[in-house]
Amino acid sequence: MLQSRRSFVRAAATSVAAASVVLPHLQAAHHGGAKKVKLAVVGTGGRSRRDIPNFIKGCELIGLEVDIVMLADAFEDMVMEAAESYGVPKDRCVWGWEAYKKVAESDAEFVMLITPPLFRPLHFDMMVEAGKHVMLEKPVAVDAPGCRRVIAAGEKAKKMGLAVLAGTQRRHQFTYLRNAAKVAAGAIGDIVGGQILWNTTVPWIKDRKPAWSDADYLVRNWLNWAEMSADHLGEQHVHNIDVANWFIGRLPVSAIGYGGRARRESGNNYDFFSLDLDYGKGLHIHSQCRQIAGTYSRVGEAFEGTKGEVLGGGKITGDDVSIPDISVLDQDGSVQEMIDWVQSARSGNPLNEAQQIAEATAVAVMGRYAAYTGEFVRMRDLMANASSPHYSYQVSVQPEDFERGSVVMPPENVVAVPGNGDPIRRR
Repeated sequence: MLQSRRSFVRAAATSVAAASVVLPHLQAAHHGGAKKVKLAVVGTGGRSRRDIPNFIKGCELIGLEVDIVMLADAFEDMVMEAAESYGVPKDRCVWGWEAYKKVAESDAEFVMLITPPLFRPLHFDMMVEAGKHVMLEKPVAVDAPGCRRVIAAGEKAKKMGLAVLAGTQRRHQFTYLRNAAKVAAGAIGDIVGGQILWNTTVPWIKDRKPAWSDADYLVRNWLNWAEMSADHLGEQHVHNIDVANWFIGRLPVSAIGYGGRARRESGNNYDFFSLDLDYGKGLHIHSQCRQIAGTYSRVGEAFEGTKGEVLGGGKITGDDVSIPDISVLDQDGSVQEMIDWVQSARSGNPLNEAQQIAEATAVAVMGRYAAYTGEFVRMRDLMANASSPHYSYQVSVQPEDFERGSVVMPPENVVAVPGNGDPIRRR
């Protein structure tokens, strides 16, 4: 995972070149009549209401028309609402816990996986086997075995020539691309410290309805359950973690920290986390995230170097360095990532972001374990050391349980207590 600054700059130049150039066959499509892109979506909840329009807009910018060949969700009401929004016929809609299998069997070229993160490794594995170009919304797992499964499927996708996109739009946003290239070129010198933050409020809570089963409630209120979302340390803060990994050029080796719950009355997530991420070589990054209404909000990254500092995709100070030209078709990274995904797949030079997002997710999982247990947790214990209990721990509910009808909801509003044995209720 270590990169020299020179190779980092080369990689950045390649990615932004793909973002800034309309490939020859796509230029032909633009001038000679729109070509259709066949898309299927697994998970038609809130995030899909942004990802689907962004995909459509991105394709329009490169002269392509989107044909939504299938929409899939666990729930009929959700998939029908999406179908109405995008004018998709009812016979292209599937629902149920195994609806994703119909998507794998469809003629879709591109597939978006926008279900709760618990399901991501299983669904990704199947879509790769089916030969689909896949977008994985972040985070991509909720435990270490899931992270490793995503990395393995991503390697398989490489061999099959499939494009894999993660929902980490900062990697495709002009200001972040520019600053990352400057940092790699030595503008701020060696990074010696920093902080990453996602301090906001609880995005939403779904109260349980009498007709809902345990499985229904866990999925409809997934954001507030650690088993479904990887807690907000994974679900939201993974963006900032990914930026830290990117700008620093390596992964943290360990985490120690704490967290807790003050006000939330739903699920079992914490309200706040504070972690020390040790990136080795004397570099420590403070990781902080919070979801509490009525508190100060701040989201972003700040890294101090020996010659200057950088604020994520914002201000950067330090040496004046030369970097490759960077241009994008859309300043919104959430649109540009779709352009990059499609162009890379059609060019025969597919991007593959599976490993980087799985590793960022693994850092979030490591931090969660550290806060929940009060232990000192090492990355290698999650990803390489099979003798460590952290390596094999899984959350108590697994995707296959939904298909078997054997889901048992964990106790609600009962949260992990550090130092209290194994408080995460894992297998």
